[in-house]
Amino acid sequence: MTEHRPNLKHRLYTVLIAGVGGTAAAGVSLAMAIYDAAHPDPVLTVAANETVDTGRWLVTIRDAYTGNIPPTGTKPLEPKRFVMVVLDLDNRSAATSSAFHDLITIAEPEVEGLPKPTYYLARDKWIAGAVNPNMPERLIAAWEWPQHKPLPEGLRLSVKSQIFKPRDNLYGAPGWFDRGTTAIVALPVDQRDEPQ
Repeated sequence: MTEHRPNLKHRLYTVLIAGVGGTAAAGVSLAMAIYDAAHPDPVLTVAANETVDTGRWLVTIRDAYTGNIPPTGTKPLEPKRFVMVVLDLDNRSAATSSAFHDLITIAEPEVEGLPKPTYYLARDKWIAGAVNPNMPERLIAAWEWPQHKPLPEGLRLSVKSQIFKPRDNLYGAPGWFDRGTTAIVALPVDQRDEPQ
């Protein structure tokens, strides 16, 4: 029985080819990542009443208005001003979810330190919990507006998207993951302040 052993020259040649191939693949991957970061896909700008598909949600921004009474109808003890956005939200996932609280942000005008909005169900004017699948809900997002800032005449709202992965990279479990801004919704703001 004859034994065939690769000599040192063949081994070095194989390691060299594998190293060059791996380095080339890493270089191409890095170049593609840099190109994608430098040339992102344009963000879609839509008007009010147009439905935006965010992956997990179907979002339709309907209206925006200001007021000094929140959607509950209960006047605050101290004077406050609110910017409110009426939207329709349809949960396309298979489970009840309350992961919509970071879905919409005010892109313009930029207000430093603006708190996150409180979401209310339009049907009963109470704080929204989870939204069930395939049961669209009309919600009102209410931002408490700083007293020292003028109320906006128009808004540009950033709508974020999510993508479903059957297996994530860390735990191997299924889940919805943020994907960035999918659309900007531009709409006017009606001034509906109630008398103090």
